[in-house]
Amino acid sequence: SNLSASCWSPLHPVNMFNSYNVKFHHRKALTSPYPGSHIERSQVPEDKVGWLTEWEDYNPVEYTAKSVLAGPNWADPQISDEGFSPKFNERDGEVERKSLNGLYVVKNGRPRNPAGRTGLTGRGLLGRWGPNHAADPVVTRWKRDGSGNKVAHPVSGKNILQFVAIKRRDCGEWAIPGGMVDPGEKITATLKREFEEEALNSLQKSPEEKAKFEKQLQKLFSQEHFVVYRGYVDDPRNTDNAWMETEAVNYHDETGETMDNLPLEAGDDAGVVKWVDISEKLELYASHSYFIKLVTEKRGAHWSEDPGSEC
Repeated sequence: SNLSASCWSPLHPVNMFNSYNVKFHHRKALTSPYPGSHIERSQVPEDKVGWLTEWEDYNPVEYTAKSVLAGPNWADPQISDEGFSPKFNERDGEVERKSLNGLYVVKNGRPRNPAGRTGLTGRGLLGRWGPNHAADPVVTRWKRDGSGNKVAHPVSGKNILQFVAIKRRDCGEWAIPGGMVDPGEKITATLKREFEEEALNSLQKSPEEKAKFEKQLQKLFSQEHFVVYRGYVDDPRNTDNAWMETEAVNYHDETGETMDNLPLEAGDDAGVVKWVDISEKLELYASHSYFIKLVTEKRGAHWSEDPGSEC
């Protein structure tokens, strides 16, 4: 991506695990039933998640959703299809098949999930074999009272940060308004486009309406920002052969003036959109709570009422 040199990344995922040995176990990528189906994953004990652990009897369920097999333009063909020879671990035409976590193993023509076994092979709901790249814009502001003063949490004493959250149509969970990177698209463009589509309902706006908020939005997205996280996402759609990766970037409206002039309106994959107070009590989709926690650490904002949990 072409993010500015001032971007700050507190934690590079390569430090969290390598291609074989898992330091943190994915949890949501082991849940059943698989999203949008009645498919149950094969059970994977915690001590057998990592690929380094021998497991001769491992016999995962094979599943790829019909919507993927129908061959939409965002999906790969099946590995066995004639003429399909993807270039894994590199840029493959307009499709980015490199992982943000470094090289991944390809066995029997199929990429292997770098975080370990999931109990399911195939692609599930994901279009690409291997990494499926997304971008998550974390847009924040300070919570303020009626007089415009920042509101501090009564226990921690730290100022409360708010972020723009959407309620996903597919599962009803609250999330950061992100989405998939289109082939050939720069991450910076994806971040802005997804926010417009999901939090401002830009797809349903007239050119005149879009032009009105475009200037304000450009001001927010062109200012200094920082990369919260780059890498593997513990997503319920992940399989042994296809997984989500993201670049989460924080765009902070320090005064609140920019976002005050942008009316939030749910669109595209979002059912509801609103400003949400950030705290450890938030339960969000996939790894989103973790991304939000990293933002509060960077901004010195409130997260927990227990001071020991913020160490």
